[in-house]
Amino acid sequence: MVKETNKIRAKIIKQQQILKDKVTNFFDWIKGAELVELKECDTSEDPIRPELDNKFRTNHGRKIFGVKYKGEIHAVMCFAYTNNIPKSVEELDKLSHDAFLQSALRDQNVGQIAIAYTVWSKKKGGGKLIVKEVFKKIKKSNHLNRLVTLSPLTEMATNFHSRNGAKLLQINETTQNFEYEIIK
Repeated sequence: MVKETNKIRAKIIKQQQILKDKVTNFFDWIKGAELVELKECDTSEDPIRPELDNKFRTNHGRKIFGVKYKGEIHAVMCFAYTNNIPKSVEELDKLSHDAFLQSALRDQNVGQIAIAYTVWSKKKGGGKLIVKEVFKKIKKSNHLNRLVTLSPLTEMATNFHSRNGAKLLQINETTQNFEYEIIK
């Protein structure tokens, strides 16, 4: 009986160590990751809006950000800068174009609202991490005062943004908008 109890304890200790190592490795990649601006991304990996090409994603003040770790991109988020909240991708295109044209009068600061219109992760924890890192970047900017999403009408999008602290602003015909509170 004592031998069996000792074997069980040894197995438990071994499993605890394996779990501890996995958690440590998970957090090591997050600690070492950095937010980078990308010139392009593999749009076929985008589960939300793969039909939008890199020209769309980088035109008129729109940007692509990635979380990079050991030379590899593990999460991607695409933004448009606007002065109003869009209800569709078509409206996003028009509003970001307008904000881009208006920026010529405001020292090239495009828009006051960062609209995240797609996000995806290739590694567990990447989605949450990129939201956190982009949030920090927006808080540091001089001209951006809101972070809003243009999300699909899916339970996955709703759960993702709700878990990460966003509040539902409105439900549109084909999209929904969530807002992350920015306190500067």
